[in-house]
Amino acid sequence: MVENKLPHELDTVAIQKILPHRYPLLLVDRILDYVPGEFAIGRKNVTINEEFFQGHFPGNPVMPGALILEALAQTGAIALLSLPTFAGKTAYFGGVRKVKFRHMVRPGDSLRLEVQLDKLHGNAGLGHAQALVEDQVACSGDLIFAIQ
Repeated sequence: MVENKLPHELDTVAIQKILPHRYPLLLVDRILDYVPGEFAIGRKNVTINEEFFQGHFPGNPVMPGALILEALAQTGAIALLSLPTFAGKTAYFGGVRKVKFRHMVRPGDSLRLEVQLDKLHGNAGLGHAQALVEDQVACSGDLIFAIQ
């Protein structure tokens, strides 16, 4: 018997069953693949209709780095909160390390969000994250999660 190895995808409705975030702060449109407790790959379609573009920056719209990090954290939270142990809980930022911004994210970009969980200990986790626009790394760093 051949095992079905199709990616585990989640649409926005399924994401909202795992994450407590809602508009305008839900920053993941789709999970392309994930394995609970191991990794998640998500996508954020960046449009000019995003509220933050009204002030960041008029005439030169750039997605704020803090929101790129938040989108990465939400993607990592999917990998954590999809574990039965953490179902129904909330993942918070415990910290960030070694974060670098290398490429601006603009309206029309499709942001690929990748988080690999490296350590889980009790109610804390550490993951390496990167956000890409096409093949260019827009942001990378380590995320620390605290689960309550």
